[in-house]
Amino acid sequence: MTLDPGSAAIIQLAWARRLGLDDDAFGDALASGERIVRADESARTVEFVRLFGSSALVGPQAVIDAAADIPDEEMAHHVTLLKLTRERGGHGLGAAALFFADDLPLQQPSEELTVSHGNPEAIELEGRCPPDDVNEVGLSDLENRYTIVHEVDGRRVPLACGAYGEWEGLLGNMGVLVDPEWRRQGLGGLAGSIAAHEALAAGLTLQWRADVSNTGCLALARKLGLSAGGIQTSVHLR
Repeated sequence: MTLDPGSAAIIQLAWARRLGLDDDAFGDALASGERIVRADESARTVEFVRLFGSSALVGPQAVIDAAADIPDEEMAHHVTLLKLTRERGGHGLGAAALFFADDLPLQQPSEELTVSHGNPEAIELEGRCPPDDVNEVGLSDLENRYTIVHEVDGRRVPLACGAYGEWEGLLGNMGVLVDPEWRRQGLGGLAGSIAAHEALAAGLTLQWRADVSNTGCLALARKLGLSAGGIQTSVHLR
């Protein structure tokens, strides 16, 4: 779906605040054509973010200086930040594609579903999923959770969870986790749609972050109807 220009401005504002930048930083950068930089000698991470044609780099001054002549296309690769931070022990995190939406079509289930808003079901679902999936989705950081449950022998079993957390009071940062035994049955899309419409009803613009190598997560974002809008590349420092 097409993203309204006003929504793009809201997304840039939220990210500017998240990165400790001036509210108008991304808009000003688009006009000037220059990369936004903020030196932070106490930073434990280095972050490069590109949104709708504007980019920002936050980290120690030495890293900012080393990156000055590197084009955005190259900065978007995780290996570039790893090289720039090698002497500081740069590791982990990776690159995430950023998707956004200010409206989505509502997905209707083919049969009646039971949805829980409680934490126990979401926690149980995490225990049924591979650790890498659990870490990437990060349900513990997404305070609004909607878990599809199924009755099995009188017990409610969690199958999939769609969730979102508020960023700067402006964005609903989303995630979806599905029990491996119940994948490829459309439950991820249904759980994501439920969470998305709850976030939209709360007045938030939707955000979806997916590791660039996670083809399933990227496909689900597109299936839900979100539009690609940028990339976030990050490394931890020693």
